[in-house]
Amino acid sequence: MASALPEVWLRGPLPNVPPLLQPIAHALLQATEELRALMSDFPNELLWQRPAGVASVGFHLQHLTGVLDRLFTYAAGKSLDESQLRYLKMEGAETDHLTASFLVDKFRDQVERSIQLLVEMGDQHLTDHRGVGRAGLPSTVIGLLTHAAEHTMRHTGQLLVTVKVLRNR
Repeated sequence: MASALPEVWLRGPLPNVPPLLQPIAHALLQATEELRALMSDFPNELLWQRPAGVASVGFHLQHLTGVLDRLFTYAAGKSLDESQLRYLKMEGAETDHLTASFLVDKFRDQVERSIQLLVEMGDQHLTDHRGVGRAGLPSTVIGLLTHAAEHTMRHTGQLLVTVKVLRNR
């Protein structure tokens, strides 16, 4: 069911989020709303199925949460810690005790943390250089944050298609 509200970016600025970071926050909130609607009453027995060999719904939900955490860590100029590395390794691992609702809630919580980090970091250091991953590949703060939004929306779109295929089998 479509929301009666306009898309998040058309609802005006978010309080305390710097103007240059508004599009990032809007994209993350849009993904949250779309996932919540898409995943409502999603059958848990379909969570790990991979129609036509594509990534499972469970993988996308885990990955959406994990990649936001990792990209925002790099944007802050930090390295990943052990718990983040463990989470990365388990993304996509079929786990019976996880539910779609739980994974959607974890993503929503990560989006809330990410938006709070946007508020805290401000826009003074957006062009500062940052290393990405163990190899320290070059990026900037704004590059990492923009990629976080873009990557989130890309996986949201992939998830939408996978959910529709699984529901219509």
